[in-house]
Amino acid sequence: VCLRGTKAHKKCYLMSEGTKHFHEANEDCIAKGGTLAIPRNNEETNILRDYGRKSAPGASEFWLGVTDMAHEGRFVDVNGMALLYSNWDRAQPNGGKRENCVFLSQAAQGKWVDEVCRTAKRYVCEFLIP
Repeated sequence: VCLRGTKAHKKCYLMSEGTKHFHEANEDCIAKGGTLAIPRNNEETNILRDYGRKSAPGASEFWLGVTDMAHEGRFVDVNGMALLYSNWDRAQPNGGKRENCVFLSQAAQGKWVDEVCRTAKRYVCEFLIP
């Protein structure tokens, strides 16, 4: 099931080939049958971070499936579900109404940073393995 990506528990992660804006990235993952990656705990964060280093060594940031587009300051996953886990970097989120999308920062060891959604970044899709 997870030939090109990496497997974690009941999830498969697949790094994008190129960069896209957040919305395009999200749509691409949905078209492939998944969603943007949503780490649910430190272990998944570490797996994503290590996978990102291996599969896209040049990319220091990639989109996660987390936004506060619907309600400023209330970050949810791309399915609209409340987050039970978050991993913000120091002084993050700090973008107010301008930065509504979240990326994983390799420089900050997998911590999260909010960002303008129209920024082009690599991204990881997540697929649930039945």
